[in-house]
Amino acid sequence: MRKENCDFKTSFLSEGGSFLQNKDYFAYTELDDVACWVAIKGLDADQEISSAELAVKAILERFMEKPTMSRRSIKKYLKHAQNILQAQSLRVRLKASVVIVVSDYSKMIVAVAGNSRLYHFRNGTLTYKSTDQSLAQEIVNNRNRSLDISQHEERGNLLNYLGKPNDFQPFVSKKMKLMDGDALLLCTAGFWEDVSEIEMADALEGAKDSEQYTDLLEEILLSRQRKVVENYTVAAVFVNKVYQETNKNKKKYIKMIAAALVVALVVGGSTIFYQAKQAKKIAELSVEMKDHEKSGNQYFQDGNYDEALLAYSEGRNAAKKLKDPIHRNLLARKLRVTQLIINGDQSAETGKFAEALEHYEKAKKEGKIINGFGKGEVVQRIENMDSIVEIVDAIKDADFRFEAEDYNGALAIYQKARKKALAISFTGEPQIKTKIEDTEEKIKELEKAQKELKAEGLEKNGDQSYARQEYAKAIESYTLAQEIYQETELLAKVLGLERKIMNVNDKLNPIPQGQAPENAIPNEADLPIDEVPDAS
Repeated sequence: MRKENCDFKTSFLSEGGSFLQNKDYFAYTELDDVACWVAIKGLDADQEISSAELAVKAILERFMEKPTMSRRSIKKYLKHAQNILQAQSLRVRLKASVVIVVSDYSKMIVAVAGNSRLYHFRNGTLTYKSTDQSLAQEIVNNRNRSLDISQHEERGNLLNYLGKPNDFQPFVSKKMKLMDGDALLLCTAGFWEDVSEIEMADALEGAKDSEQYTDLLEEILLSRQRKVVENYTVAAVFVNKVYQETNKNKKKYIKMIAAALVVALVVGGSTIFYQAKQAKKIAELSVEMKDHEKSGNQYFQDGNYDEALLAYSEGRNAAKKLKDPIHRNLLARKLRVTQLIINGDQSAETGKFAEALEHYEKAKKEGKIINGFGKGEVVQRIENMDSIVEIVDAIKDADFRFEAEDYNGALAIYQKARKKALAISFTGEPQIKTKIEDTEEKIKELEKAQKELKAEGLEKNGDQSYARQEYAKAIESYTLAQEIYQETELLAKVLGLERKIMNVNDKLNPIPQGQAPENAIPNEADLPIDEVPDAS
């Protein structure tokens, strides 16, 4: 077992900072042959559900069911967490930023959705840093790769994250080799925004173990003495010794496999059994390949290109196992056409129209080889490019108005853009719908604030009328204010005004001295003897 022949040490800190609730979450598991570390930052404001904890547990649950370093499986772990967050988004949309490291104790794969990060140090030097899926990162990539985005105003503007309504596209790296003495650092934005890479490397030099390292890093973070400290999570994995498979072990395994094959072929009747088993396996693979292709075609027709991509990929893998070059090439072409369409849609949504057209033209060319596969979808996109340009420009205009707090103006433009998007089945339509919902929420908040301001003015007028002993006017102002507070569901304010109204009524209708108030319960001692209630 690999774990027994290596030495990985993990320590972590996850704190709420200046906040009562910590929306971050970290957990890991080390199995016999493979391990998984997950750090997640919750991005929503739900007070009852911890999106980060929910997502971490979903990922590790699926990982432990099928522990592997397969990139496809890691995407499935993330997809499972994505589905869980979407299903639990009842009050608000649950959102989270995630970084995952999966290792077989000699290599690792990194997966990211959002701006939680992994830093990989070797010999005290940063050798790898995961790439954020944020607008700030995209700006840096397109303009100046040397810029530091830790304080960029768009660093929190994520282009991808767990819980994204549509087009969830996490990054999953290729396998990377680990070496003795490596250090892995998983962290959320609340940490890396205030601790530089140089400080991380410097702290590593003075750290004897992973626990001391995380403590030193926390000291650096808190030394900034920020007025507001965000939730932060930092986990250090010290790779003291990686697993190494010796040549001796490899030869031993080869001999064992060879011996097993010899026994299977020599024992009486085993050849027939082996052939029958192979025939069954081939038949199962053939059915699997055709089912995946059929599913892929259906997903493609429905415009669900992400699922089509996955189905074609699995079908192609089955064709490889079957050693069926015809179907393998066919599915590979369909896979490439689908990916090009996805790439074109993504470019169009971000305003890279020339790049989008290039992807669509390539998809059209690839599709010609297999009887014009995807031709209708691609041609339609090319024809709709002028409309897409108008939609994207309109969204930019609406975004500008939104930032300027012109919510009504932004809403009108978003709604027109969405109407055009629906007319041409533009893939960015769900994002426009989300922007409309966010804008409508802002308008409601603004209207509520205006109503509350009006109610506060009426209440103040009532207080002034009361001070002048103009009790009728005071009641009128208090009543109007109370109605508004009731409408805006400020129940404490409603009850407060109820007491004020009762007090004014007492002033308007004073009780004569010595007279019992109306509806008062008389004292038994004041009643005539024949009217005293019978105790029985």
